[in-house]
Amino acid sequence: MNEANETILIAGLGLIGGSIALSIKKEFPHKKIVGYDVSKEQMIAATKLGIIDATAESLMEGLKASATIILATPVQQTVKMLSDIAASGIERELTITDVGSTKQKVVHFAEKTLPDHYQFIGGHPMAGSHKSGVIAAKDFLFENAFYILTPAKVTSRQAVDRLKDLLKGTNAHFIEMTPEEHDAVTSVISHFPHIVAASLVHQAHHFEEEFPLVKRFAAGGFRDITRIASSNPAMWRDILLHNKNKILDRFHEWKKEIDRIESFVQQEDAEGLFSYFQEAKEYRDGLPLRKKGAIPAFYDLYVDVPDHPGVISEITGYLANENISITNIRIIETREDINGILRISFQTDDDRKRAELCIKNRANYDTFYAD
Repeated sequence: MNEANETILIAGLGLIGGSIALSIKKEFPHKKIVGYDVSKEQMIAATKLGIIDATAESLMEGLKASATIILATPVQQTVKMLSDIAASGIERELTITDVGSTKQKVVHFAEKTLPDHYQFIGGHPMAGSHKSGVIAAKDFLFENAFYILTPAKVTSRQAVDRLKDLLKGTNAHFIEMTPEEHDAVTSVISHFPHIVAASLVHQAHHFEEEFPLVKRFAAGGFRDITRIASSNPAMWRDILLHNKNKILDRFHEWKKEIDRIESFVQQEDAEGLFSYFQEAKEYRDGLPLRKKGAIPAFYDLYVDVPDHPGVISEITGYLANENISITNIRIIETREDINGILRISFQTDDDRKRAELCIKNRANYDTFYAD
């Protein structure tokens, strides 16, 4: 058996690359996973954690040993690596995929640059975490998440099916679409919401100069609805630049939407305002509950507890006894539109469900999900 056919190179050993490696090892323990990263520390950590089987000192070294290449890097680095792969001179067939949040630039570059015997399949696993780095990698990170595939025009059906089979340990839902379709859809349900969240935060920041209490009041619902504004600034800079045309379309549509609601207020159109919010409520309430989408889900549990000393240690003690890990816990001060005074965040929905049962059985406090 050709050893290269059983070897996968993962270039980029962060949360996504590490989690893909673990999902492959879970399903195919006989395959060899070689890791490459510009950070020596990440390669050392991935090796110590058993996430990869070997390291490559360079991209070229990893290419020579592998038949499948997974580029788990930001889009700009992915494009640079594709250029290096095209110039590698390797004559056997390579299957190459990436994990970027925008697809047109990468796929079109691959189509123009790569030789015909290289099979490129754009990829975008729609999952993430509040943590980063290979140390945060989990083999279940992509479970029940959408994993978008955008094959290049010359890519064979067999190559796409082989990649799906290799990644079946992710337990993700694979969906195929064109790069243009992908970038249009994600601009609506992922990219533009990040712009809106950041804009709301900027507005609050400016307003704080006149009303210093803004920051304290923003600790409740406002902080929740703008959570995604805490995402990696460099990543979002690049996403907006790489998906420029679709984002510009969204700006145009958003301005029209704001003009519409502004006209309802200006004209004191009570019926128009009611319909506006009613239609939004009905559509939003019809969205799937507790499913993974383009924006990583937050698995929060709100607990209605008396605000007295020791309540947090009481709750965390119950959860610790059940070996339930939490990622964050906070007492809510501004509670408008929020059920529960204590918000506990978990890494998975299963952990949240176990915690809910634990708290109800041990303390009989009322608990609520944030729908």
